[in-house]
Parts: sequence; C-alpha cells; structure tokens
Amino acid sequence: MPENGRAATDNEVLVSDDASNASLDVEEGDFYETDADSGDEGPNFMELYEESLKSIEEGKVVRGEIVQVDDEFVLVDIGYKSEGQIRIAEFTDAQGNVTAEIGQDVEVLLVRKEDKEGRIILSKEKAVGAKTWDTVEEAYKTRGTVKGKIFSKVKGGLSVDIGIQAFLPGSQADLRPVRNLDSLIGQEFDFRIVKYEKEQGNIVLSRRALLEEERKALREKTLELLEKDAILEGIVGNVTDFGVFVDLGGIDGLVHITDMAWRRVRHPSEMFQVGDEITVKVLSFDKERERVSLGLKQLTPDPWLNAQEKYTAGAKISGKVVGLKEYGAFVEVEEGMEGLIHVSEMSWTEKIWHPSQVLNVGDVLDIMVLDVDPVKKRISLSRKQVEPNPWEGIAESYPVGTIIEGRIKNITDFGMFIGIDEGIDGLVHVSDIAWGKPLKHPSEIYAKGQDVQAVVLSIDKENERFSLGIKQLSPDPWDLVPEKYRPGTRISGNITNVTTFGIFVELEEGIEGLVHVSEFSGEKEEKPLSRFKEGDVIEAKVASVSQKDKKIRLSVRNLDEGPETNIQDYVNNRKGATSNLGELLKEKIMNQKQET
Repeated sequence: MPENGRAATDNEVLVSDDASNASLDVEEGDFYETDADSGDEGPNFMELYEESLKSIEEGKVVRGEIVQVDDEFVLVDIGYKSEGQIRIAEFTDAQGNVTAEIGQDVEVLLVRKEDKEGRIILSKEKAVGAKTWDTVEEAYKTRGTVKGKIFSKVKGGLSVDIGIQAFLPGSQADLRPVRNLDSLIGQEFDFRIVKYEKEQGNIVLSRRALLEEERKALREKTLELLEKDAILEGIVGNVTDFGVFVDLGGIDGLVHITDMAWRRVRHPSEMFQVGDEITVKVLSFDKERERVSLGLKQLTPDPWLNAQEKYTAGAKISGKVVGLKEYGAFVEVEEGMEGLIHVSEMSWTEKIWHPSQVLNVGDVLDIMVLDVDPVKKRISLSRKQVEPNPWEGIAESYPVGTIIEGRIKNITDFGMFIGIDEGIDGLVHVSDIAWGKPLKHPSEIYAKGQDVQAVVLSIDKENERFSLGIKQLSPDPWDLVPEKYRPGTRISGNITNVTTFGIFVELEEGIEGLVHVSEFSGEKEEKPLSRFKEGDVIEAKVASVSQKDKKIRLSVRNLDEGPETNIQDYVNNRKGATSNLGELLKEKIMNQKQET
C-alpha cells in the first residue's frame, strides 16, 4: 500500500517480488507511467526508491546480511545500491578464527556511502560502539546500570570495557579505598554512569554508588534485627590490632580482641582474614551513634565458671606452652584457659633467668596446679613440683662439717661453685678459700674443671643455698699465735707493705704483724719509714697479740729491753711451730675422713 494509505488505482504500478527481479536491461521508463497518463499526483517507483536510499545515512546502525567472505573483506548487503565492505579483522577472534558466515545477519554502521572507488564502507565494531553509546545515554538518563569488565590499571583508577572503554576512578571502585587496584583486574561488575561526553569519547563510572544503595537497603533490614543477644551472620571487612570490623549488612560492628575467644589472642589476624564469614552475638547497640559491639566467645560457655572445681590445688595436669615471657611461661590447660608457670617454679636446681632456657612454644608439659583465681581468671602452675625436691634430704645427706669432693663448675669474683649432687652446687666464698690475706680472685689458685675438697659450712634449704669452705680443712693458724708469739718475743721477717702509719711484716705464711710508726726508735726522725721498702728483712719485738681481731703489734724500739728471745731460738721455735701446725692439720684431716 502506498505511503498515503489509499488503495492503488488500475493505472498505478504495483511492485511485486517478480518486478524486483526484472531484467536490468528494461528501460527506466518502463517501470512507471507519467503523471498525465496516470491521472494521479502520487510518487512514482523511482521516487520511492531514491527516498529509501536517502534513509540510509552515514553514522547510522543498520542490519544487513553477509553475502560474501574472502581473505580481506566481508561483503554485507544492507539494501543499498551495492554491498558494503568490512575488513575481515573485525570478524576474527583472539585465536585468529574467522567468525563470519554467509547468510548471517549482522548489525553494522555505515561509515561512508561511497568512497572514491564507489565502495560502501561498513564497520561491525563501530556498530557495537554506537549501540553502546545509546545504552550509556539511556542508563545515564534513567539512573540504570551497565555491566563491564575491568581490564587494566591507569593513572587515578581503572579502565573498564562496557562495549567501549570507560574510566573508573579509584575512589569509586568500592565502599572503602582499595589499596591494591590490581586485584580488581579481570573482574566483572555493574556500574553507574556518573558522567559522559560522547564527542570526546569520555565515560566515567562508579561502582561505589551502587554499593552504597545496596548497603542502604540492607541497613534497613539489619536495623530491624539488631538487639542485644541477637545472633547474626556477617563478613569480616577489616582487621586491626584491637579487633575486627564485621559487616552485618549495611552496618559494621566491632568484635574487640578480648571478645574473640576465652583464650588469650595476641593479634586478631591469628583468627580472621578480610572476607571471612562469621557468626557473632550482639553485646550492645547504640542506635543513635549506630555503634554495635559484637562478641564471638560469648557464643560458648565461659570455661572459668567451673575452673576452681575442675583444677584443685595440688592436682597434676598436662598443658601446652603457648607463650614465653621473662617472668614465666603461659600454658594452655584447655581451650580458652591458660595458666602461668613463674620462672621460680621452673626447676628445683637450675637458675632460670628466662623460660626459653628450658622451654619452647609448643612443648607439652606435666604440671601441678598451685592456685586458681576464677575472678581474675588466673591459674598458678608449677613445673618443678611435679618432681621430688632434691633439697628436702640434702641436709641429712651432707651434714655440716662433712668433707666432700667435687669439680669446680664455675669461678666468679666472689667465689667458686662446686658440683655436689645432681643439679646442686655448693659455693666456696672467696673469703673461705684460704687463711690469711684474702685473695683478689679465686683464679689465682684454682681453675674451672679442677677437682677439689671442701667442707660443708651451712645449708639453707629455704633459699636453696649450700655453703662450702676450703680453708676450714686445716686449723686456723691464729689459734696457735698467742702461744707462739708472746709479748717480748723477738722476730725477724720480710716487709710486705709500707704505709704512712707503719710497716707490715710477714711472720709466717698467713700471719702478719704491724710496726706502727710510733714503735720506731725513740730518736726523733722526720720520716722514720722512708728508710724501709718492701722485701727488706727487719727485726722486731712482739708488743701485743689480739687473737680475736687477728692483729699482732710489733716494735723495733728498745729491742734490748724486757724479756729477750734469741733470733736463733725464734727461728727454731718458728720451725717447731710450723712442724707442729702441719702435724695438727694432717691429724685433723685424717680423723675427719675416718668419721665419714
């Protein structure tokens, strides 16, 4: 039917399918009659044909049919004077396969009606782009969405394929800033068009806008469910040092680190990662400030409720070492319950400065319960009390006065440690090593690893101290001094020290006397000690003896006055005294050995 809608007259030409296939040799005038002949002013066939060609405009998307495929071009019939050309590359996939088939319907864009050679230039790709722009315009006007795939990272954001390239700012990629934008590459999402400029080919997208809308809708539902003690499902959205934030559906809640487990949690990352789905209990909800406190451990009973009945003092249990501190080791006795072994409860005999000397995290131990405080949630444990205390019978095994033999295990400034029994060392203080003048350091006489004898001086079981002496193996030479060195006895000895107040003279090993400056010649001398030096031999007379203070006062004044003792007699007496002292020491040691 013609465009004006009226029926064709007998004189008008109706074009049928057969007429469209008429020979091209027929003259143009044969297809229509003149206005005069027809008696009607309606358009003739050629005018209709020319009008139809005008409707196909450059830049428009039209539908056509593939009529030929060769190595370079695909020919598409769009109902124009001739077929249009499309380069074969537009029909080639990523693997190099040609997807065009003869007879296939395609949408194409008319790039140019006729080039210099009279060819029609078409584009399949540009047709897709043109349709996409239509979709973009529609989505922008109606606040609809478009689907796209993120394919690369660019300055300030990401590139998205929505049929044509669009830009997604980094701030619009998610509800929270995304630290690693590369993690989104290759993912498909729905986006909102926030801005577009067709002439410049710019499109700006937002994913955040959609997520905020979804979150708002979820928030309304979540608010209806939020109440104290409610059990809800959520997704971990962030992990911090003090806890984890959980998305309950439009509203975030905080599970504090202290509410994660009944046991001690060192860091939330031990239990959770971003994206984990968890079940939580609402502890409190501030509706005005929209703050939600959540708990995880509250989903199970508190193991400390019956701890005092379950772990009585003196009970022997086992546990796993879960932490080491300078002051002790934390041991997990059951899920959610830990106790402390203080360093003082590590060993009966070893001096433990840090638990790492004897324990490692992960060790399973047999331990004893010392005390339970369910209010403060503390259990005091002991490692050493599982074994017998070696100090209990040490006093009976080694009574005071016992002579022992052991190896020097360590030498310090203040003395030597000698191994006595397994795990027990005795200390010989530097003052108990030798009679006479104190040593500057025990290493002057002894070496580590040397076997020595010593006598038990005292045992302090409470403080775990075992005191030994070496000099006590022989009598104190001062016991014989009052008899040997009576006042008035003449002596001869080497000067060991010269001081401003007098000189010290060695009478025998371990025995010294002092000649005070006032005990020199009665003649007035300005510096009476200046004529003496260490190593000189001097004669003197015993003025007084104090066994209690272990002091002998000597005098060189009036050597010829008072009771005299010949130097030779002194020497003989000295030899005799030394001999008697040696015999006494030998006899005492032999008696002690016989007693033991």
